[in-house]
Amino acid sequence: MAALGVSVSAARAAIAFARRNNGSRSRTVSAKPPSRVSVVPRATAMPGLPLSGLKDLGNCVEAKQFDRAMLEELFVVADAMSEVKPGSNESTMLQGYLMSTLFYEPSTRTRLSFEGAMGRLGGGILSTESAGEYSSAAKGETLEDTIRTVEGYSDIIVLRHFEKGAARRAANVIDGPVINAGDGPGEHPTQALLDTYTIYKELGRLDNIKVGLVGDLANGRTVRSLASMLTNFENVEFVFIAPDVVKMGQDIKDELTRKGYKWTESDDLLAVASEVDVLYQTRIQKERFADKNEYEACRGIYNVDQRVMDVLPAKSVVMHPLPRLDEITQDVDADPRAAYFRQAKNGLFIRMALLKVLLKV
Repeated sequence: MAALGVSVSAARAAIAFARRNNGSRSRTVSAKPPSRVSVVPRATAMPGLPLSGLKDLGNCVEAKQFDRAMLEELFVVADAMSEVKPGSNESTMLQGYLMSTLFYEPSTRTRLSFEGAMGRLGGGILSTESAGEYSSAAKGETLEDTIRTVEGYSDIIVLRHFEKGAARRAANVIDGPVINAGDGPGEHPTQALLDTYTIYKELGRLDNIKVGLVGDLANGRTVRSLASMLTNFENVEFVFIAPDVVKMGQDIKDELTRKGYKWTESDDLLAVASEVDVLYQTRIQKERFADKNEYEACRGIYNVDQRVMDVLPAKSVVMHPLPRLDEITQDVDADPRAAYFRQAKNGLFIRMALLKVLLKV
């Protein structure tokens, strides 16, 4: 699709984004919260080529690649992507482009949402699941050689790998764009993008919020990337709730301290839930534990159930990167403050927007 230029409505949406972020928190608790709908109006016109630092973005490997202006502009594009209909001009903007998805670890939402994003925009998909088992990696081929080879077949590569730093290694050996879809216990920047977008859509602001991060904070790449990304906004406070063996890494704590953001640790989930805007629950990741007894000792300590929802403020939300096991009970799903399935759907729109940006369309 030819570049249209940033529309007036898209520019106004970006300005309104900043204005809405001046809101303050509400701590009113309601036993019957109102039905949840997005508090942010959708853009109606597809922006053209970006004006912020997005125009120079060559890959998506780390959360720190994005600043506030880039995030705000990307969210305007994501809003427009949510309105793309089959058969429209926008639905063919990536026709002729090919995306390779190389996943060395299991994935449902991330892989399918990337492939769905490419398909909804008319692009083609080359996919391999369990790449470590069914690709030439099983024969001993290095990641770098695999990436160099796959670059010759496609225009953009989406990589999930079990080693921290793998996406950066991949990006360093090719000229085309690489998207990090999760690198072991390292980062998951596109999850952070969709999480940040979800918070904005649910609360109507990203400044002046308090975020509780719960669960496996040592191995959870999603919470690491999200904490880093939220430092692009003002007056964001963090509370970490985790078993001792999976506490938030010192590197993230040091980053927050260095940037002037307040963080604390707590073992009282109910107390934290009563005062946060966002309660972000994560799964204790069994696959990251060498000692299975240690895993069992961590499971079930901090669960979001009806007791937690009873103290959660009416305008707050519960998020989860999914999949979940039992760390959020299923009776919570019907509560309008349970945002995790809306969160997963937002991943499609964010990834559509990111593909457009990285392919310079």
